[in-house]
Amino acid sequence: MALLSINLGLINLFPIPLLDGGRLVFYVAEAVRGKPVSRRVQEVSYQAGFALIAALFLFSTFNDLSNLGLFH
Repeated sequence: MALLSINLGLINLFPIPLLDGGRLVFYVAEAVRGKPVSRRVQEVSYQAGFALIAALFLFSTFNDLSNLGLFH
């Protein structure tokens, strides 16, 4: 259970905008630039992050189902 919790915590730190790691990237960009990232850039990056996570979800589901022999 601890290993699963550690893995989930590390995955959450990936620099994908919907995850906490993506939020950290925005904080670093704000510290470097001296001003916050624009709202539009944040919205577009959140949409791209959502698309990436959705694609990963669909890929892993298809992969699991094909390993069960449901897709040939």
